[in-house]
Amino acid sequence: MNIEEVKEEIKRNLNNNVIIKVYGMRGKTSIYQGKIHAIYPNLFTILDNKVEKSFTYRDVLIGDIKIKYM
Repeated sequence: MNIEEVKEEIKRNLNNNVIIKVYGMRGKTSIYQGKIHAIYPNLFTILDNKVEKSFTYRDVLIGDIKIKYM
Protein backbone atom coordinates (compact mmCIF):
# COMPACT_ATOMS: atom_id res chain seq x y z
CA MET A 1 0.00 0.00 0.00
CA ASN A 2 1.26 3.50 -0.78
CA ILE A 3 0.27 6.95 0.47
CA GLU A 4 -2.08 7.61 -2.46
CA GLU A 5 -4.01 4.42 -1.69
CA VAL A 6 -4.29 5.46 1.97
CA LYS A 7 -5.63 8.89 0.94
CA GLU A 8 -8.14 7.32 -1.46
CA GLU A 9 -9.41 4.85 1.15
CA ILE A 10 -9.92 7.63 3.71
CA LYS A 11 -11.56 9.85 1.09
CA ARG A 12 -14.04 7.06 0.24
CA ASN A 13 -15.03 6.95 3.92
CA LEU A 14 -15.57 10.70 4.38
CA ASN A 15 -18.42 11.31 6.88
CA ASN A 16 -18.37 7.65 7.97
CA ASN A 17 -17.80 6.48 11.53
CA VAL A 18 -14.34 5.22 12.42
CA ILE A 19 -12.33 4.06 15.39
CA ILE A 20 -8.74 5.27 15.34
CA LYS A 21 -6.11 3.64 17.49
CA VAL A 22 -2.90 5.66 17.92
CA TYR A 23 0.22 3.86 19.06
CA GLY A 24 2.41 6.29 20.98
CA MET A 25 5.72 6.17 22.73
CA ARG A 26 6.44 3.83 25.64
CA GLY A 27 3.50 1.59 24.78
CA LYS A 28 0.89 4.30 25.27
CA THR A 29 -2.20 3.82 23.10
CA SER A 30 -5.02 6.30 22.50
CA ILE A 31 -8.38 5.46 20.95
CA TYR A 32 -10.68 7.95 19.25
CA GLN A 33 -14.13 7.33 17.82
CA GLY A 34 -15.94 9.69 15.49
CA LYS A 35 -16.64 10.61 11.87
CA ILE A 36 -14.07 11.49 9.26
CA HIS A 37 -14.73 15.21 9.01
CA ALA A 38 -12.28 16.74 6.51
CA ILE A 39 -9.63 15.72 4.01
CA TYR A 40 -6.52 17.85 3.40
CA PRO A 41 -3.39 17.24 1.27
CA ASN A 42 -1.25 16.01 4.19
CA LEU A 43 -3.76 15.11 6.90
CA PHE A 44 -7.36 14.27 7.70
CA THR A 45 -9.55 15.12 10.67
CA ILE A 46 -12.22 13.35 12.65
CA LEU A 47 -14.87 14.75 14.98
CA ASP A 48 -14.66 13.04 18.36
CA ASN A 49 -17.38 14.35 20.68
CA LYS A 50 -17.43 17.71 18.84
CA VAL A 51 -13.64 17.99 19.16
CA GLU A 52 -11.66 17.89 15.93
CA LYS A 53 -8.58 15.64 15.93
CA SER A 54 -6.08 15.55 13.08
CA PHE A 55 -3.96 12.67 11.78
CA THR A 56 -1.47 12.30 8.94
CA TYR A 57 -1.68 9.80 6.11
CA ARG A 58 1.99 8.96 6.69
CA ASP A 59 1.22 7.72 10.22
CA VAL A 60 -1.48 5.44 8.80
CA LEU A 61 0.93 4.16 6.15
CA ILE A 62 3.72 3.29 8.61
CA GLY A 63 1.33 1.73 11.14
CA ASP A 64 1.47 4.28 13.97
CA ILE A 65 -2.29 4.70 13.45
CA LYS A 66 -4.81 1.93 12.75
CA ILE A 67 -8.24 2.80 11.35
CA LYS A 68 -11.30 0.61 11.75
CA TYR A 69 -14.18 1.62 9.51
CA MET A 70 -17.66 1.12 10.94
